[in-house]
This record gives sequence, C-alpha cells and structure tokens, in this order.
Amino acid sequence: MIAVVQRVSSASVDVPASHYHTEIGAGLLVLIAIEPRDGDREVEWMAKKLARLRVFADTAARMNLSVVDIDGSLLLVSQFTLAGNCTKGNRPSFIAAADPAQAEPLCEQLARAIREHGLPVQTGVFGAAMRVECANEGPVTLIIHTPER
Repeated sequence: MIAVVQRVSSASVDVPASHYHTEIGAGLLVLIAIEPRDGDREVEWMAKKLARLRVFADTAARMNLSVVDIDGSLLLVSQFTLAGNCTKGNRPSFIAAADPAQAEPLCEQLARAIREHGLPVQTGVFGAAMRVECANEGPVTLIIHTPER
C-alpha cells in the first residue's frame, strides 16, 4: 500500500460526471494506492499510521501533533497511479496496482478502520475521474509505504 499524505488546511473532491462533492477543513489529504499483496494487515497498519502521524504544529511550532490531536479530518482518495512504474519507456506501467475488485473493498475497509481511530473521513469516488484540490500547509507531503512482509 502506498499513500501520499498532505497536511492541509482544506481539501475537496469533485466528480463532475455525478455532481459528487465532498470537502474537509484542517487535516490530511491521503491519496492511496492498493497493491496486489495488500490485505487486512496493511489496512490496519496504514489506518494506525495515519491516525498517529505527528505532522501538525504544537505550541512550540514543532510537528508534534496528530490529526486526532487537532480534531482534524481526513480525505481519502483512491489513486492507482501511485503504483505506476516509469523506469522503462515513457508510458507508466500499472501492473503493480491491485485489480479494482481487490482495491475498492480495501479502500472502503481503510476508511472504516480510520474512523475506528476516531477520525471523520470523507472519500473520493473509486474509479471516477475526480478533481482534487487542497491547500497544503507547510507544505508537508509524505510518501508512506506499508512494511514488506
């Protein structure tokens, strides 16, 4: 599982084809790619990591607080292109991304697992063409991979 995590003051997702819109205030925008080896263990590991990740400033302006600590929220957006491999040629290969039949339920499971850590979670629409906007604070952007088995 691969996540690109951005600390944001706001973020939103629009799906023009279905008129879907959701947004959050301060919190984390998480772009997530599911890989074929991912399962329950990776979902739980990532949910815990996202809930506890200390990237928000404390009173001394140090990154010491988690999204839970600031009463923030999370916007989770599936993005299989994060698993793209660009080492050969000029067109990315996406064979390292999980099949949608595996990836969609795991994305939904991840959203539920994050909610179990006490966080409000909004989501994009799996497989849809989305417009994602954010106000990245810092900027703070991290790439997180689940540990190898």
